[in-house]
Amino acid sequence: MTRYIARRIVYAILVIWAVATLVFFMLRLVPGDPIRAMLADVDPAAAAAIRTKLGLDRPFHIQYLFWFRNIFQGDLGNSIYGSHQPVNRIIVEAIPRTLSLASVAFLISFSLALVTGVVSAVRKYSALDHTLTFAALIGISMPDFWFGILLIILFSVTLGWLPAIGYEPLSEGFWAWLRHLILPALAAGLPFSAVIARITRSAMLEVLQADYIKVARAKGLAERLVIGRHAFQNALIPVVTVMGIALALLISGTVVVENVFAIKGLGRVLIQGILNRDYPVVQGAILVVSVIFVFTNLAVDVLYTVIDPRIRYES
Repeated sequence: MTRYIARRIVYAILVIWAVATLVFFMLRLVPGDPIRAMLADVDPAAAAAIRTKLGLDRPFHIQYLFWFRNIFQGDLGNSIYGSHQPVNRIIVEAIPRTLSLASVAFLISFSLALVTGVVSAVRKYSALDHTLTFAALIGISMPDFWFGILLIILFSVTLGWLPAIGYEPLSEGFWAWLRHLILPALAAGLPFSAVIARITRSAMLEVLQADYIKVARAKGLAERLVIGRHAFQNALIPVVTVMGIALALLISGTVVVENVFAIKGLGRVLIQGILNRDYPVVQGAILVVSVIFVFTNLAVDVLYTVIDPRIRYES
């Protein structure tokens, strides 16, 4: 197991390097000049001086080598737009917002999906199952930005219960932090909840038809033990796979929701960097996103062995 994890970490580093390299060169092949995007009135002499100062006049491969050298020193460079802040600081300020939003959204989607998926499977083809299935299909089909706008209209504008935009750090108080996250977390989490609920239902239905479940029932075990101890645990493997992907997507892909609710998280930083052609910000943000994706998948693989002890990874 240890050798397997070590090998996966090496593969993960190679994947992250490949993604970072691809993004670096693709950004420079996209038409457009970041200096022109930065300056309103382009003076050729001033533009050339700024380009030299930022190192953008060097050949691509030289820029790439300098960038990778700085990464190993823990330096992602400085933004070439606006106040020229260090990219490290921009990402460090954005990550707590994104992690807060993703964690609350994941908690909502996880808890709601497991309950509705199991209930639908146990009460299959009943009126409750059809209702939950219909609700899940609506959740899958509904765009998160549209749902977010509906939530703002209802709970912020009409009822005035929750704030519509912004973010409060946890240091300002738990309730202040949570109030600003409830609506964006619902908008981001419910579509994933619908997907996980459908997969949970399918996995539970398959397990409930297995012979060992029939044997457990024939022995007279209580239904709650059959469902909770035997069926649910064995149905978790495909569910955990999707949940791991959902968590990675929530951490790195809440771009639309962050823009709707004016939360300057990692997704919004990435979009602004792309619009401003801010190479260091885009490269740094995507590097962080790739690390999240790769190591979330590794954590899911390790979690398989906890859920099902029969799973063993050969060294």
